[in-house]
Amino acid sequence: MYRYQDIRLEIPPEVFHPGFFFSTQFLLQYIEKMPLHDKKFLEPGFGSGLISIVAAKKGARVTATDINPVAVEFFTKNCRYNQVNPQIIESDLFKNLPKESYDIIAINPPYYKKNPVTAGDYAWFCGVNGEYFSALFDSLDDYIHPNTEILMVLFDGCDMEMITGFAAAKNFTLNCVLSKKNLLEKNTIFKIEKTK
Repeated sequence: MYRYQDIRLEIPPEVFHPGFFFSTQFLLQYIEKMPLHDKKFLEPGFGSGLISIVAAKKGARVTATDINPVAVEFFTKNCRYNQVNPQIIESDLFKNLPKESYDIIAINPPYYKKNPVTAGDYAWFCGVNGEYFSALFDSLDDYIHPNTEILMVLFDGCDMEMITGFAAAKNFTLNCVLSKKNLLEKNTIFKIEKTK
């Protein structure tokens, strides 16, 4: 069990735990300060679902996707317990998501360059050649409008040259909006924007 403010989550071992890793809470603290009421909010790869539940409680119209069926099962149960009703879709990134634009897209991606084997691995591994980031930037245009805020948290061990390369190939840039260092790593929130 995990608690965040008035939210209670049951998190199985196969799902990325927001209490053990700094990135989820760092991104969440940034998002909580945004005006969320009545915003169309998308979280691809929701994991524990904490960010999506907080956004829903603040009045956002939330759509959340994850490739891991265990994450989907527990998130569905946790949403009922926390009395929120986001749209939940089992999907590899955008594959099962109808094309429509969102006001806010929040991404806490897998970082490590290794091929995922199990469903739980997708929370950690982006593929040996960064296939996750390639797919992300290939499809992102289909889910944004000119004022969409796309936020992604990365840590200082990421292959930034690879990620920014995939972004640039689709006319996106990553602009740092906030960085924070703890004992283990430095996390940075980037705003992803169309190249002018």
